[in-house]
Amino acid sequence: MENFIYDKRIYYHPIEFAMVHIGGTWKIPILLALRNGPQRYGELKTTISHITDKMLVTQLRELEKKKMIYRSVYRQKPPKVTYTLTVHGKQAFAAIDALTMFGNYMINITEVIS
Repeated sequence: MENFIYDKRIYYHPIEFAMVHIGGTWKIPILLALRNGPQRYGELKTTISHITDKMLVTQLRELEKKKMIYRSVYRQKPPKVTYTLTVHGKQAFAAIDALTMFGNYMINITEVIS
């Protein structure tokens, strides 16, 4: 594949581009939390332990910008917001599931020190 430019950055391989969408510490846990359906912010915060409010907000915005999730705002009092996977977000699960299998394989063959 030829190099390509997206959002003022050059990419040399499709894996680089994919990792921009799902890489990092928190994006995959957020996508996994949304796998079974829409969730509100508080539900995500409870499901994903150890994530700070600032990081959750930042990662949700990035995933929304990359069209991996959709943010629905309900005009009511108090305001209600839910997050849902988009078609693009659902497509990521083939890669996430493969990475999970590889991670489990590596755990099984590696001496884990606890």
